[in-house]
Amino acid sequence: MSIADNLLKYKAEIEGPTVKLVAVSKYHGADAVLEAYHAGQRVFGENIVQELVEKQAELPKDIEWHLIGHLQTNKVKYIAPFISLIESVDSLKLLIEIDKQAAKNKRIIDCLLQVYIADEDTKFGLAFDEVVDLLRDEQFSALKNIRIVGLMGIASNTKMEKQIKDEFNELKVLFDGIKASFFRKDEAFKEISMGMSADYKIAIEQGSTMVRIGSSIFGKRVIKHFKAD
Repeated sequence: MSIADNLLKYKAEIEGPTVKLVAVSKYHGADAVLEAYHAGQRVFGENIVQELVEKQAELPKDIEWHLIGHLQTNKVKYIAPFISLIESVDSLKLLIEIDKQAAKNKRIIDCLLQVYIADEDTKFGLAFDEVVDLLRDEQFSALKNIRIVGLMGIASNTKMEKQIKDEFNELKVLFDGIKASFFRKDEAFKEISMGMSADYKIAIEQGSTMVRIGSSIFGKRVIKHFKAD
């Protein structure tokens, strides 16, 4: 099946009034993104800043780009002019830098707080209590050019569906608590980004509003190695 065929299958299954499909295009060329674009996809997720910047310059400007990988503070300035959503905010320090670069570009940048929910050492993210501490911090209250619109989490890489379900459920419970405590009157705080190719169905059952699908749409990745800035 072609990229367009794969994409349309997922869009028919996933997309609706409550769930958005983020097509993860990392390590795939602009031509692959363009094929998905012409099939109707407008939201794409990238992990690597340099790759994202190159594609954004080349591709249609109505694409909504999401940064879904770990983001270093010194790379924020490269994506601040155009990024639609940074899904992987895992520290107050990073949030402060995003706010600074957003102000320079006269923008307000939407962000998700990445929460550590997996039973693995390789994932990034804030612990549950760290999310609360961040939102209570006076430095956070002073930020004017970012908007927290929800939470993001990555489940353990396991075939144990109960574990995955429990991890996603924990994130949904945290989301509900954070919404009630900090964003009760903020309609923008509504997103829970969880679920990828292997576990998106479980994620949707547990309340996900965004699922990130990559290889199942674009096929096997050809990994490019980008030089450090």
